Amino acid sequence: MVDAIDNTAADVPQDSLASRIITYRRPLVVAAVIALLSTMAGLKIWQALLGYGVFSAALLVWPASRAAARAKSRGSSTSARRLELQIIDALDFPTILFNEDTVVIRQNTASATLVGAYPDRAALSARIRSPVILELVGRVIETGQPESVEHVERVPSERWHEVRVAPVDGRGEAGEQVFVLTFRDMTEARRMDRMRTDFVANASHELRTPLASLMGFIETMQGPARDDEAARTRFFGIMLDQAQRMARLIDDLLSLSRLELRAHVAPQGEVDLCHTVAHVVDTLRPMADELEVQIAFSAPETPVLISGDEDELIQVFSNLIENACKYGQSGKKVEIAISETTTHGAEITIRDYGPGIAKEHVPRLTERFYRVDVETSRSKKGTGLGLAIVKHILTRHRARLVIRSKVGEGSTFSVKFSGSNRGVPSSDVELYQ
Repeated sequence: MVDAIDNTAADVPQDSLASRIITYRRPLVVAAVIALLSTMAGLKIWQALLGYGVFSAALLVWPASRAAARAKSRGSSTSARRLELQIIDALDFPTILFNEDTVVIRQNTASATLVGAYPDRAALSARIRSPVILELVGRVIETGQPESVEHVERVPSERWHEVRVAPVDGRGEAGEQVFVLTFRDMTEARRMDRMRTDFVANASHELRTPLASLMGFIETMQGPARDDEAARTRFFGIMLDQAQRMARLIDDLLSLSRLELRAHVAPQGEVDLCHTVAHVVDTLRPMADELEVQIAFSAPETPVLISGDEDELIQVFSNLIENACKYGQSGKKVEIAISETTTHGAEITIRDYGPGIAKEHVPRLTERFYRVDVETSRSKKGTGLGLAIVKHILTRHRARLVIRSKVGEGSTFSVKFSGSNRGVPSSDVELYQ
């Protein structure tokens, strides 16, 4: 009978009661024989059956309970590991787990985007080649103490990261020591620090020149030119120009500061671009006539409405049209056109026929204090902040500034407002061509 059971054992489902009976068939048969002999020796039948039943239950149920406990434990550990992996993937900063042999155990999506996806059980150096980071990993593996370094990438663009490596309490699935490597992006903070440093340096330099001139002329009038009426009259005119230059610079700095505070707040008003640009043109015509520059203005007969702040847009178009008249004066003509389409929205184009701008200068025109020609800019009472102010205003209005220029043929500045979602923030991209 036992042999017959052996022949059918392979056909019985695993972990079922029948499979457990087959597994423990020999002890069960022996227990049955002992129970039968016990009754023949004078033991009551019910006592023999009770003993056999207890023995069978212990033999069949206890191993099953142990197997269930093990399966539950395995399921719990698998669920815990799955949750840990999901938590790592949910982190927005690049994270890599590796062991003491620098074999990568796990990486999240952010790290795959930053350094590339690792093949299964690949070494950390397969994607990270920086000697600074690899030396950091070696030190942490050796000492067991967390450390961090600052890593700078120059190609394809300059980026700063704080790289931290630390050991993890506990062991991995294979019993190895686990370490975690994280990247914290410091690029924006470093750029802001550099921008603030450059801003203070440039502002100090721009203010120092007129201030030095004022002090020099005052000392001259207090000394050698004390009684020279003609010199005093000439010096007073120069001093007034320098004081006005400082005032314009301070006004532009304050305007820029106010714009930066509201950069992320979309304007709520409604502006008719035709009326606004026409008002700016009428205001600047006397200046254009003085420079002998003709302004040609064309606009649709119907209003072109956008969401915006009228005062800020007046500042934008005043700056762009004034620059076209001053720096394109040799062309004797400035053309201003407004157009609107249902697909591309509203566009204002300001074109001059002056000397144009060299290609290498175009991408930097909206930088603070950047000038193509310093002497020409100062002679025309420029502060170097006009286009930076334009950039910040258009960013707030979710508009784009497109600059096209060719040396000897003039420049074209186009302001494009999105037509698909007016009043709703869209991409504030600057495009230079």
